[in-house]
Amino acid sequence: MIALMITIDEIDRRILSQLQKTADIGLEALGEKVGLSRNACWRRIRALDDAGVIKSRVAILDADQLDLGLTVFIAVKTDHHDPDWLANFARTSREIPEILGAYRMTGDMDYLIRARVSNVAAYDRLYQRIIQKIELADVSASFVMEEIKDTTALPL
Repeated sequence: MIALMITIDEIDRRILSQLQKTADIGLEALGEKVGLSRNACWRRIRALDDAGVIKSRVAILDADQLDLGLTVFIAVKTDHHDPDWLANFARTSREIPEILGAYRMTGDMDYLIRARVSNVAAYDRLYQRIIQKIELADVSASFVMEEIKDTTALPL
């Protein structure tokens, strides 16, 4: 699918802001919140979808209730900076469900991984799987003690 170019105006921003809070809001209620008819809202949402501004609509789950209450940030250093190593790292990151994000970084570390696990023993199992699949020079983990802010909402 080819994304269309679209100019985002203030009404689009209000629509997107509401959808980031709750994507299952009805068109009637959304229209009331942003000052448009339900049909006008539907056309704008469709245009935002077609342009690729809206990537997906998902349910955000409570990790604690699913026994995934431990967030861990894994700092990775590597001695390999070639395309094959990076392809393996990217593939492995996508294949392991506990890994929620993987980022190539500037500074002292090469990559940062964000993962959710149930406890430290589960982290150790994750660590063992990672090092079996990817050659790493150094790995260090930091465990989240308190989640102060965690959002998927972009600042509009």
